[in-house]
Amino acid sequence: MKRVLLVLITGLTLVSCNMKKPLIIGHRGAMGHETENTLASVQKAMDLGVDMIEIDVFKVKSGEIVVFHDENVERLTNGPGSIEDYNYIDLKKLIVDGGHKIPMLQDVLKLIDNKVALNIELKGANTADRVNHIMTYYIENKGWSAENFIISSFNWDELREMRTLNPNVKLAILTEEDPTEAIPIAKELNAVAINPYYKNVNLQVANTIREAGLKIYVWTVNEEEDINAMKRIDVDGIITNYPERIN
Repeated sequence: MKRVLLVLITGLTLVSCNMKKPLIIGHRGAMGHETENTLASVQKAMDLGVDMIEIDVFKVKSGEIVVFHDENVERLTNGPGSIEDYNYIDLKKLIVDGGHKIPMLQDVLKLIDNKVALNIELKGANTADRVNHIMTYYIENKGWSAENFIISSFNWDELREMRTLNPNVKLAILTEEDPTEAIPIAKELNAVAINPYYKNVNLQVANTIREAGLKIYVWTVNEEEDINAMKRIDVDGIITNYPERIN
């Protein structure tokens, strides 16, 4: 009986050891704790020990790249209208929920300071050129590692533009549909990962993506049951509002 128990325990230990730990990716910083895409949220994610932070960016009318999720500013600020119609001077006057300001991409880069990786999601149109310029500057002049950047988007044409501008940057294909349908565009753009909605990922889907040579960073996984389900199918990273729940 003791021998049987020892074999069972050894087997369970081997399974546990073989299960890789997914990257912990803070969604818009740590938006379960602080207002999304703010410097406070980014800092909270780092305080909670994330491996990577995901943020969203738009290009405003005056040309700056700002960190914000929605096309319109009403949900999170005291102002009206489309974020892309703002110039940066007027954008600085907006107050984000919790008393925050909308940061520029450079503000986030200065705060992170290459301590963790950064997934920049291109939300708005015509963001690739300026984001690539800023990213390249921080790699060449501010001590950032190219390995610590990954660019993602649901707008696959924007990813095509980024790949044209930068043949080496890591790309991830965001998708809300069947993740396997994103494999051809991932191959076209020499992407490193597909970022699918977690409810569309099971073991068969995950294996198909892996067989294509791609990593899997699922979004947005917050509940313990769902986190454990994603761990069981060995996803490479979990994007979450609550980084402390992934261990």
